[in-house]
Amino acid sequence: MQKGNIGVTTENIFPVIKKFLYSDHEIFLREIISNAVDATQKMKTLQSQGEFTDDLGDLTIRVSLDAKKKTLTVSDRGIGMTAEEIDKYINQIAFSGATDFLEKFKDNANAIIGHFGLGFYSAFMVSKKVEIISLSYKAGSKAVKWTCDGTPEYKMEECKKADRGTDIVMHIDDECKEYLEKYKIEQLLKKYCRFLPVSIAFGKKTEWKDGKEVETDEDNIINDTDPIWRRKPADLKDEDYQKFYRALYPGYEEPLFWIHLNVDYPFNLTGVLFFPKIKNDLDLRRNKIQLYCNQVFVTDSVENIVPDFLTLLHGVIDSPDIPLNVSRSYLQSDANVKKISKYITKKVSDRLESIFKEDRKAYEQKWDDLKLFIHYGLLSEPDFWEKGSKVTLLKDTDGKYFTLDEYKTLIRDNQTDKNKTLVYLYATDATQQYTYIQNAKEKGYSVLLMDGQLDIPLVGMLESKLGDGDKERVRFSRVDSDTVSRLIPKEEDAQEVLDADESANLSSSFKSQIPKIDKAEFMVEVQPLGADEAPAVITQSEYMRRMKEMSKLQSGMSFYGEMPDMYTLILNSDHPAVSKLNAELKTQTAEAIKPIEAELKGLRARQAALRDEQSKEGDKLPEQQKKDLEQTNADIKAQEDKKETVLADFAKGQDKVRHLIDLALLQNGMLRGEALNNFVRRSVQML
Repeated sequence: MQKGNIGVTTENIFPVIKKFLYSDHEIFLREIISNAVDATQKMKTLQSQGEFTDDLGDLTIRVSLDAKKKTLTVSDRGIGMTAEEIDKYINQIAFSGATDFLEKFKDNANAIIGHFGLGFYSAFMVSKKVEIISLSYKAGSKAVKWTCDGTPEYKMEECKKADRGTDIVMHIDDECKEYLEKYKIEQLLKKYCRFLPVSIAFGKKTEWKDGKEVETDEDNIINDTDPIWRRKPADLKDEDYQKFYRALYPGYEEPLFWIHLNVDYPFNLTGVLFFPKIKNDLDLRRNKIQLYCNQVFVTDSVENIVPDFLTLLHGVIDSPDIPLNVSRSYLQSDANVKKISKYITKKVSDRLESIFKEDRKAYEQKWDDLKLFIHYGLLSEPDFWEKGSKVTLLKDTDGKYFTLDEYKTLIRDNQTDKNKTLVYLYATDATQQYTYIQNAKEKGYSVLLMDGQLDIPLVGMLESKLGDGDKERVRFSRVDSDTVSRLIPKEEDAQEVLDADESANLSSSFKSQIPKIDKAEFMVEVQPLGADEAPAVITQSEYMRRMKEMSKLQSGMSFYGEMPDMYTLILNSDHPAVSKLNAELKTQTAEAIKPIEAELKGLRARQAALRDEQSKEGDKLPEQQKKDLEQTNADIKAQEDKKETVLADFAKGQDKVRHLIDLALLQNGMLRGEALNNFVRRSVQML
C-alpha cells in the first residue's frame, strides 16, 4: 500500500475547493460524470486508432445511490487508470490527463471534455471521503483503490475489480445530505447531463403493476446522446424541432421559427435557436438559451456570448471554443467570443430577412409576437440597425403593415407640416384614444398603433434615424398630444376671437371646476378650433409623457416618474356652447369684476413703478419702498384671488361648465368614481 501527500502548494487546498473553487456546489456531479464521459470517449478513440482491438462492450455510465451507506457512485467502462496514472493525474492537482491525451490525438480526439485537471476534486465539495476504484484497459494492469478523506493525505492500494474502467465513490458529507435524495440527483442529471454523448443510467425504469410502482429490468437512461443540434438540418423535419422545443420548455407556446447553427471555421459552433412568442414580459423571457461545451451543460446566462437582445431567444448553443473558467460557469471575453457573437447576430438577421422576403404575409401575422425582440435589438445593438430596420414593420390603427420606407412614402405628401417636418401620428390605445384617432382620420391622416413595451423608446430612435437632415425632419406625435389642427400645422395659426382678458377669465372659471385627480395637474387654454370641432378637449405634452414613460424603463430617469401628469384642457372659442358661456360670463360677472379690474390696474401701475426703481437702485432701495413693493404685491394677490372667486362662483352655478369638463375627461378615461356618478345624474337631468 502506498501512502503520501497530494502534490499541492498550499498546506490544505480542500477548504479552498469546498468554498471558492466552484461557484455552485451542485456542479460536482457534472464534473465527475464529464470525467467518466471523457474516459469513455478516449476508449472509443483508442479503438478507432487500432490501439485497442477488443470489443468495447457496454459503455453506459452508471450513477448509483446508496442512502444507507450515504454514498453516491459514478461508474464507467472507459480507459481506467494505473497506479502511476492516478499518482500523476490525481495526486498532482491541476495536471490534466486530457491535455496529454489531446496532444497525442489532436487530429482525431473524440470530444474530450476535461480541460483543467481539477474537475475530480469538486467531489470534495460534498463528500467527507472519496474513493477511486480503477482498472486500466492496458494488458496486465492491476486494479487500484485510492482513498482520501479531504486532507492532503491519501492512501493507494491494490484491489479487485472485474472490468476495466473507474468507479468514483463519494461518501456524502452530513451537511450535504440533499445529494442522497433520488429526486435531487435526477434534477442534477437532467440539468447538466441530459445531452451527453455517452449513455448515462440512473437506476431502472419503473412501471405501475398491481396498483404500485415497481422497477423493471430496463436501464433508466436519462440523456439523449444524439441531440438535434448535432444532426444535419436536411435530416430533420419541423416536427423534430418542435418536439425538441417542447422538451426544453414544457408549457411554452410553440415557437415562431428557428435557426440551426452549424459552423466549423474560424470557430466551432453548433446549436438551434428558437424565436419564442414575446409579448410584454422581457425579463421573464431572458436567459432561456442553454450553453453547452461538447454537450456538457455550462450555463443559461449567455450575456457574454450573444448581444443582450439575443438573450430573448430560446434554445441551445454548443461550442468547444468558448473559453470557460475552472468552474465552467463564467465566461471570459476573448476574440472567439466576439466572433461567435457577430456570427449569431448575422445569422439571426439573415433568417429574419429571408422569412420576410419569402412569405411577407406570414411574417406580418407573426409581427405582434416578434416585434418586441426586434425593437430590443434596434435599441440595444448598433450593428443590428442596418439589417433589422429592413424587417421592422409599422402597423396602423386599421391593422395594415408597412416597412419603414413604405410608410414614409405613404404619409409624406399629407403629413408634412409648414416647417418641412414629416409628422408620424401614433396611438398607444386604440380604444381609449378612439375619438382622437377618428379626428385625425377625418383630416386624411394615418395613425400608427404603437402599444408595445418598447415602442416609445423606439420613437426617439426613429426620429433620429428616419430624418434627412435639414431637407426633411421627422417628428412623432401621439394623436392626443394636441388638437388635430395643431398636430400637423399647415399654415399660420387661426386668429384669436377673444382678447387676452376674456380668454384669461374664461380659463380661470373652467379651471376652478376641474375635479382633483391624483398625480394630475391641469392648465386651461382657449383656442379657435372651428365651429365643427369639439367644444373642449384634453391634451398632454408629448415631451413630458415620453419622459414619464421612459422613466419606467430607465432607472436614471426616475425623477420624471415622480412628477404629476400635466394636461391641458383646450376650450374651443369657435364652438357655440363655449361662445354662449363666455357671453354669459361677461354679463353676469361684469358688475363684480369691474371695480376689481380698476383696483388691479392701479396696483399694477404702482408695482411697475416700484420695480423700475428697484432695478435702478438694487439693494440701495429705501426700506420703506421695499415694504411698499411687498404690500403692493400682496394687494394684487388679494384682488386676483377675489376675482377668481367671482369667476369660480359663476362657473359653480353653470352645469354646462362642469358638463363640458366631464365630457373631455370622459373622452380620456379620466372620469371616475363620484365625478362619473355626478356626470350621469346631471346628464339625466339635462335630458
